[in-house]
Amino acid sequence: MLFLASAAQAAPPIAGRWVTQEGDSIVTIGPCGSGGGDQTCGRITTFLRRPDTPNPTDRNNPDPALRRRPVLGLAVLTGFTDQGKDWRGRIYDPRSGKSYKSILSRNPDGTLKVQGCIAFICRTQTWRPAR
Repeated sequence: MLFLASAAQAAPPIAGRWVTQEGDSIVTIGPCGSGGGDQTCGRITTFLRRPDTPNPTDRNNPDPALRRRPVLGLAVLTGFTDQGKDWRGRIYDPRSGKSYKSILSRNPDGTLKVQGCIAFICRTQTWRPAR
């Protein structure tokens, strides 16, 4: 008897450039780079609005050693892996200095659903593709 293995379902791709819900920056999502394996990450790559300070730093980070790193280029999405219908990893909010479990998924209209979760309570944002 011949058994055919069903192909694993993959989540819709999330790679690309995304305008945050606030419209103040662009996050570029793609492979994490060296040491990231097959994980996906996202970095703040463009400010669309002038920041409060000329070169904002991660001043709210709970680790004092990281408070001087620039926000531009900062990894805010880390360790995302394809879970079949969505992507799961961690999201960092430089405004609060807090990290959360996160779920990313593509909406039918092409936008990105971004969720940050504590336990089973999630806050949702919608990011749109950058043009």
